[in-house]
Amino acid sequence: MAILDETAKGVYVIAVTPFTDNGALDLDSIDSMVDFYEGAGVTGITVLGQLGEAPKLTSAESAQVVERVLKRLNGRLPVIVGVSAPGLAPMTELAQTVMDQGAAGVMVAPPWTTKTDDQSFAFYQSVGEALGQIPFVLQDYPLTTNVTIAPKVIDRIVREVPNCVMLKHEDWPGLSKITALRASSDKGETRRISILCGNGGLFLPEEMSRGADGAMTGFCYPEMMVGVVNAFAENNPDRAHEIFAAYLPLARYEQQQGIGLASRKYVLAKRGVIKSAALRKPRPVLSALDIADVENLLARQAIRLKEINA
Repeated sequence: MAILDETAKGVYVIAVTPFTDNGALDLDSIDSMVDFYEGAGVTGITVLGQLGEAPKLTSAESAQVVERVLKRLNGRLPVIVGVSAPGLAPMTELAQTVMDQGAAGVMVAPPWTTKTDDQSFAFYQSVGEALGQIPFVLQDYPLTTNVTIAPKVIDRIVREVPNCVMLKHEDWPGLSKITALRASSDKGETRRISILCGNGGLFLPEEMSRGADGAMTGFCYPEMMVGVVNAFAENNPDRAHEIFAAYLPLARYEQQQGIGLASRKYVLAKRGVIKSAALRKPRPVLSALDIADVENLLARQAIRLKEINA
């Protein structure tokens, strides 16, 4: 079993959670989704993230999702599991369960009650102690958690919490944060941990230029993220920007609050990845005009891809 560490890089796609039209878990679509992501060339898969509708799942359903993904992959790709919870006890219990099942590591977001630098450090120090040897990802997503963690605090966590091995960077604007963190590790002031970036990939080329190691987000065309990351690995940033530009309008549309996940699932269903585009209630529903927008963006994207691949 591969265990997550500081050297992780590439694309760890945030998986959606497939449901049937009536809101039940669709386990067969989990299989087809995993096959799709693997075929797209991702490095790993992250499940039970915020855009995986994790808060809408029961604990038993969460376990089912993880078990099904791991069984389908059979060790071919590492899996990270979101285990954020209101308290350390349920977080630790879920983390231990998924690690016993074969997960590579877990991801933890700070509670909204975290307000100060000292509280941020104390929380992740407690997480590190509670998880023991389990490696974890620090999810830094202030747009949804309302918790801002300054670079100096992340540096302190990295120095003093050894099982924090990755930052999921989703601050916005946040390019200067990546620069500051990399400067600290380059000077030897902290360990160099993995930095994978979210926000639908909207800033991925710039993030890679600043020292990120890849992406951890769920854009409905993971091929874009894989292409950008691979182009940077080949020292070809111009090609990375060319690929990125072809998908940008759809990626931008998908980042809307409310209907963004609905549009993502619509495209994944249209591509045959999942059977139903349904979100679990309470849920937004795309209007006819929303669908027309997405179809127009897909058509224009196809034209741009033909042009850059000609």
